[in-house]
Amino acid sequence: MTRREHIEEWFVRYSDDIYKFLVYYTRNRDVEDLVQEVFMKAIRGYEKYEGRAQPKTWLFSIARNTAIDHERKKRYLSWLPDTWLKQIKSPDGTPEEIVGKQEENQLLYASVQRLKPSYREVVILRGIKGLSPSETAEILQWSESKVNTTLHRALKTLQKSLGKETDVDGVINRVI
Repeated sequence: MTRREHIEEWFVRYSDDIYKFLVYYTRNRDVEDLVQEVFMKAIRGYEKYEGRAQPKTWLFSIARNTAIDHERKKRYLSWLPDTWLKQIKSPDGTPEEIVGKQEENQLLYASVQRLKPSYREVVILRGIKGLSPSETAEILQWSESKVNTTLHRALKTLQKSLGKETDVDGVINRVI
């Protein structure tokens, strides 16, 4: 299979997952350009890939780094002295409107966004996207035990945020 055929196959297979990951990660629904950038980076870096990881894991790593770079660019733009840049409003709604109409999903989304970044990443990758501990560890460049410990702590924090009677695992499974 050629590079182009691999990337096309991966796009068909994983683009929705990458899109959803980037929506959660960036707290913005307008991430089509980022999805495209992920696959452009995959094309350019294909030689480095050479089967060293599962394609999905590799693409999630690229997506995470692309989102981080995007946030850095946004912060840089906010430092610019041009006041008109700061006055431009996003056409997107609030994160709660983006996630959906169901109150429980909105509550979960808001709670996940309030988590500290390491907790949020693990909850998104493990709990929402359903990646294995080893895939998550590879994406985050952590050990599997750190992934499991961080997920456990993040879920405890979510449980406190959502209320003791809420089944966090059940809510996450319904969102998937």
